[in-house]
Amino acid sequence: YIHRLKKGFSTTHPLLNKEVQALKNWLSIRTSYPHAESEWVFLSRKGNPLSRQQFYHIISTSGGNAGLSLEIHPHMLRHSCGFALANMGIDTRLIQDYLGHRNIRHTVWYTASNAGRFYGIWDRARGRQRHAVL
Repeated sequence: YIHRLKKGFSTTHPLLNKEVQALKNWLSIRTSYPHAESEWVFLSRKGNPLSRQQFYHIISTSGGNAGLSLEIHPHMLRHSCGFALANMGIDTRLIQDYLGHRNIRHTVWYTASNAGRFYGIWDRARGRQRHAVL
């Protein structure tokens, strides 16, 4: 699990096995870094905590190296998570809680742009109707 605290709002998220393995791999690599015993997960080559600016640079450079046509920034990782959850049909309130949004209006943005969410809606509704008890 990973614990997140933002503006006094705390959430705890489970990590997937792949994510746990990636973190373990990274922590074994970083043993060669100065200050490897630091509580910070990501360190600079000098062993200091990775700054917000350094992280921004890494993400935007990686987007450019991948040939993406738009400028990538770290917050896009969060947006992609919200859109992915919405596209999987996850309940909007659950997405709100997962992302730590206090206001549901910030979460609805992820679901509003997904026209595919309406695909098969009448078939699903009719299926439930057939099984309804009168």
